[in-house]
Amino acid sequence: QVQLVESGGGLVQAGGSLRLSCAASGSIFVINAMGWYRQAPGKQRELVATITSGGSTDYADSVKGRFTISRDNAKNTVYLQMNSLKPEDTALYYCNANVLVTTTLRFYDYWGQGTQVTVSS
Repeated sequence: QVQLVESGGGLVQAGGSLRLSCAASGSIFVINAMGWYRQAPGKQRELVATITSGGSTDYADSVKGRFTISRDNAKNTVYLQMNSLKPEDTALYYCNANVLVTTTLRFYDYWGQGTQVTVSS
């Protein structure tokens, strides 16, 4: 099994910054892509940003230029630096990882429990 644990959420004023972290642990052979998604009340979960094991990144248009995704492969950790936050960024942020597990040598998708980000106007 693989566990993803997020941290770093909180309450911040518009224009402020937060840094989310997500650490993966367990039966990990290698992690392929990692990413952040978010879900606001009454809305579907949406992609925020992804990063491959090689460091290639992709962002939702709504966060380009404000958010930066990065990862530390040695620590099996992915980060999301969020700057110039807006009230519409308020959501529950989830970490995702595509993991080759040691027990089956197959890739599976895993999700964290989510960390709340609230941006006040």
